[in-house]
Amino acid sequence: MYVAVKGGERAIENAHALLARTRRGDPSVPELSLAQISEQLALAVDRVMSEGSLYDRELAALAIKQARGDLIEAIFLIRAWRTTAPRFGASEPIDTAVMEIRRRISATFKDLPGGQVLGPTFDYTHRLLDHALAECEGDEVARSGATGDSPWGEGLGVGVGENGDSSFNNYDPPPHPSPTRGEGGPSLDARQNFSAQAMPRVTDLLAVDDLIEPAPAAAPDAAVGDLTREPLALPAERDLRLQNLARGDEGFLLALGYSTQRGYGRTHPFAGEIRFGEVEVEFFAEELGFAVPLGRIAVTECQMVNQFAGTASEPPRFTRGYGLTFGQGERKAMAMALVDRALRARELGEDVKAPAQDEEFVLLHSDNVQATGFVEHLKLPHYVDFQAELGLVRRLRAEFAAGNGVAEAAE
Repeated sequence: MYVAVKGGERAIENAHALLARTRRGDPSVPELSLAQISEQLALAVDRVMSEGSLYDRELAALAIKQARGDLIEAIFLIRAWRTTAPRFGASEPIDTAVMEIRRRISATFKDLPGGQVLGPTFDYTHRLLDHALAECEGDEVARSGATGDSPWGEGLGVGVGENGDSSFNNYDPPPHPSPTRGEGGPSLDARQNFSAQAMPRVTDLLAVDDLIEPAPAAAPDAAVGDLTREPLALPAERDLRLQNLARGDEGFLLALGYSTQRGYGRTHPFAGEIRFGEVEVEFFAEELGFAVPLGRIAVTECQMVNQFAGTASEPPRFTRGYGLTFGQGERKAMAMALVDRALRARELGEDVKAPAQDEEFVLLHSDNVQATGFVEHLKLPHYVDFQAELGLVRRLRAEFAAGNGVAEAAE
């Protein structure tokens, strides 16, 4: 920030003090705790963590509180804090195939191994205001009447097909394990075994019959780009594009994804699978010679199945779009998967005609922190620039008036 006149610093200090008072609001109303924000505004916290590129629920809750609920400002705060944190290295790739499932749905198959797990979602609510929530009395969970028999938690809404198994050709799912719930819940091995065998990813099932393009195999020694440390350069590889989309503004990506469905870069998408749950994060410790677990994080993954492509030498296969976010962010993950597929147009030999297919347009305008900075800098003083423009307009008007006067005299 810069100040144009002497004494501006005092005015800014007073503005900060007023902001602090305004943020607190009426002192007679109890102040929000970080635990309340983290637990009861969980989706806002998840978005701030995703677009701020930092998985820390407490810090995200603090940023939301400090920003008075302005999520983009909170994302800015998280990114600024992130730059001060030491960096020890990169974690091992997470394995979503062994995710501890909280929610898992597919729009492509009704009957699939493990069934549809409805989980916590607004999808089936009536969008009617629940005035009972205003009273802050009673047990909200008890009023909801949630039921379910999932071994990983009550009320997940587990459903299976009519036959309880898959309708896929050439796929024989292993028998469902029946883990027992002890005092601390099922063991990690039991959870991973259940997820990997009973709930395989839909795209993996399609790959059994070679009906979808292969997932790109990462070279073990290949360098992975990092947008948090290096500026974006175009053209960008898919790893950098996905990083950019993961950090991108949800609303912007939602609009672009919607545009592809309306015909601007049509890709005929199907939601192959959306899964939300917890995965383990590991870090390879060189001094030990093996990876050690750091903890578990919640993520949402979306695998979009898109229109098929084929060539004279390759049989037709469905193509992929991919999205992944921290926490529960289905709308963002779906929009991300739609835009990811649109950005693969050149790679798949398609004409680039729509905004969502234009790599430069999408990647350079999706970051809400950069966009906010460029838009909001207009609020800063531009007195000299404006006076120059004002003087130019006045001079041109004077020349215009003089020219019209000469023309009138000639007539």
